[in-house]
Parts: sequence; structure tokens; C-alpha cells
Amino acid sequence: MTPLEEQKRMSLDPEQAARVARVLGEALPYIRRFAGKTVVIKYGGNAMTDPELKSGFARDIALMKLVGFNPVVVHGGGPQIGKLLERVGKQTEFIKGMRVTDEETMDVVEMVLGGLVNKEIVNLINQHGGRAVGLTGKDGGLIHARKLALVDDETDLGFVGEVSHIDPHIVRRLEADDFIPVIAPIGVGADGRSYNINADLVAGKIAAVLEAEKLMLLTNTPGVLDADGHLLTGLTPDQVRELIDTEVIHGGMLPKIECALDAVASGVRAAHIVDGRVENAVLLELFTDAGVGTLIGSAGKTPPASNDPQPA
Repeated sequence: MTPLEEQKRMSLDPEQAARVARVLGEALPYIRRFAGKTVVIKYGGNAMTDPELKSGFARDIALMKLVGFNPVVVHGGGPQIGKLLERVGKQTEFIKGMRVTDEETMDVVEMVLGGLVNKEIVNLINQHGGRAVGLTGKDGGLIHARKLALVDDETDLGFVGEVSHIDPHIVRRLEADDFIPVIAPIGVGADGRSYNINADLVAGKIAAVLEAEKLMLLTNTPGVLDADGHLLTGLTPDQVRELIDTEVIHGGMLPKIECALDAVASGVRAAHIVDGRVENAVLLELFTDAGVGTLIGSAGKTPPASNDPQPA
């Protein structure tokens, strides 16, 4: 290929140029409005297992930081934990969707979440120009935990915990120094023992304590669907509770929705249920009018059918 042919190949045609300019122009109001704001992203599902989605997510997070956002990533790792347990011949039992975690299993959980998965995410973000730092809830006393007891149930889940207290000092310090915190959902009890905590719950609690502008929960679904299977792009907490009461929202979506409602009730301005199967889902949800999921706005405010770049 001659230099002239190469230049022609690399140039945008007028239609492509207009499309790119439109996207960049659409992003500007969001960048201006949310510069300096904290956004907590719970990273999980397909976005954590598909190589292209993993790379795209890391690039999104690095770009968020470069344009002035303060992203905080909280990640899961259930499939990775399951694979390693299978490799070592450890049987896994689930009760009400939660992994029964004995001492041996907890060792594997810490190895996978605090080590393999956490450091892979950190490395990917750094490869894309970010400055990520990996943490577990044990670092700096970030996540104080207590043993989770099932209501009206004597079942012992072992070292499965819930958040008793978040100390955000280390996260704020990292944000102030332009680092990107990447947090594994492992808490520490008063007795010094480690506890495995649901990543959605940790993300919601951290978003509330940091007074985050947004909480984003990546899922393997388009978002919240109505009774006919159509995506609902903007909901108030009251509308969400009505969907729960009528069992339109049910099953595996319920815990994520409850987490989103708790965060919004605690002062987070908006929670987003985002389709993590879409490449660059985080950027699309943050920087475009349509988005790729469901926005749940704060109480007393009716959210738009999509993102809202206008001043509050």
C-alpha cells in the first residue's frame, strides 16, 4: 500500500466523522457535570470473564480518571473461586445463593479475590494508563465485618459476612493522590478473622460512605425489565418497590435492586443497573443520553428515561 493509499484508508469518511463528533459532543455535558465526583462500580459477571470486555472495562476506568472522575472499583469473582475449588477437589455448597465458606474455602477466597482477580484488574487498568491500587477490606481497616446470620434460619454459612462499618480513609487518600482503588470484598471481624462478603453489598455501602454521585452495578442482563420484557431506563424508588410488590422484579435481580435502593436512600444520587455484556458499557452509561441499563434516581425525584446531563 502506497503512503497516499494509507492516508485514504486512515481518514474518516464524512458519515463516520459526523458520528464521532456527535458522540464526543454528547459526552461533554456529562464530563463537565461529573468532574471531581466519585463513581463506585461493582465489576462482575461476563465483563470479568470475556477478554475483550475485560480490556474494555479497564480502558473505561482509566479514561474516567483521565477526564476528572474518581472511579472506585469493587469486584466479585465467584466463577474464579469455583474453578479453583474444583481444581483442588473442594466441594462447594450454596444456600440461598450464598457459598458456604469454611476455613479452607475462605483461604481460597482470599487467594482468588485478594490475589489473582484483584491484581489482574489492577494490571489491566494500569496497562491502559490508569494508576490502580489493589485493596481488600482488611487493608487500612477499610471493611469491618461480622458473621452473617440468616433470618429465621439456624444454618451456619461459615465465614460469610456482612458489613458492620466502612472506614473510607484509605480510599479517600488514594483518590486524593489520583490513584484508582480496586477493592476485593473481604472484610475483617473484631476477632481478626476474614469474611467473604457479597460484592454488590460492599459496593453499595462504600458508595454511601463516600457520598458517591453514582453506584453502577454491572450485570448479565439488560437492566430492569417490565412485565412484557421491555427495558425500563429510568425509575424512582417508589416505582421499583411497586415492581417488587407485583413480582415483576424477582429472583436473582432482587438483591441487586435492594442494594441499589439502599444506596440511593443513603444519599447516593443515582444507582445504575448496567448491562456488562455490552462492550464499553460503563462509558456508554455515563457519557451518552440513552445509556445501556436502568437508572434509579434518588427519592422524591423522577429520573429521566436516560441519563440527565442537566444541573440538579
